[in-house]
Amino acid sequence: MSKTILVVDDAAFMRMMIRDILAKEGYVIHEAVNGRDAVEKYAEVSPDLVTMDITMPEMGGIEALRAIRSADPAARVLMVSAMGQQRMIVEALEAGAMDFLVKPFQPTKVLETVKKCLQAHS
Repeated sequence: MSKTILVVDDAAFMRMMIRDILAKEGYVIHEAVNGRDAVEKYAEVSPDLVTMDITMPEMGGIEALRAIRSADPAARVLMVSAMGQQRMIVEALEAGAMDFLVKPFQPTKVLETVKKCLQAHS
């Protein structure tokens, strides 16, 4: 059975980039445009993994991460951040994120990290 991944980013081109990398590997992709959308879609879809941008309008990635993890403590969330957001990455990891990717990223690094997160605690 294919693994389902929720890709969360306010930038359409970033969602498309991540979706294209993951869809080629057979993952089923759902998308959300901000943290609030992510929390709603997570409840609907129950994905195996979430890739979550840190900085978004309406509700940021860390706030969305906390909301998702409080609803589902077993949620697997992989944070995606721009360079220079170390403090936010640490905060995200403390809030329960499994790992993080820094933009711009290489497709091989994305796949490696996604596979690692999906294998953890399975």
